[in-house]
Amino acid sequence: MNSHFFAYMNRLRYIERWSLMRNVMKENVAEHSFQVAVLTHALCTIANTVFDRDVPTDRIVCMALFHDATEVFTGDIPTPVKHHNPKILSNFREIEQLAAERLLDMVPEPLRQVYEPLIDTKANGENGVYKHYIKAADQLDAYLKCVTELSAGNREFAIAKKQIEESMAALDMPELNYFLEHMAPSFEKTIDEL
Repeated sequence: MNSHFFAYMNRLRYIERWSLMRNVMKENVAEHSFQVAVLTHALCTIANTVFDRDVPTDRIVCMALFHDATEVFTGDIPTPVKHHNPKILSNFREIEQLAAERLLDMVPEPLRQVYEPLIDTKANGENGVYKHYIKAADQLDAYLKCVTELSAGNREFAIAKKQIEESMAALDMPELNYFLEHMAPSFEKTIDEL
């Protein structure tokens, strides 16, 4: 029997993000997942080297790569829709779990134990402790998208940027604050200014 799992993962490139907003630069879920993995790596590295923590960077980055895998079935539901009320969010989490189970059914049995904790929202285990790094990286990626769009003159992202800044501040995460202070300002510069 053939496994369709990786063929579906490959299709994340067809799922567009930010569908409710006018975009200067389009973004898909595959690109977003890569960026979140890179930013997760940065946050974990900052945690370990600057703040002398001991977080398993490689494991968390793997989790980040698959953090939106279920969107190959659900599509990218915009945050304002998902978080409009608790019932919608609860229903969406249920749909997300069903999508995770469908994906995992495609993984060959010998590989399933590796992919299950990366995809199944209920199979948190020790991974649940580290999800805040991925959440922070996810928000950071959204923030950097807003910065990029605003730098290109697209005022459509002004309110989203303020909301994301508030969400990031609420995380009270020194690693995130370090990135925002030392690395994020570069995203507002042109190639000639870098």
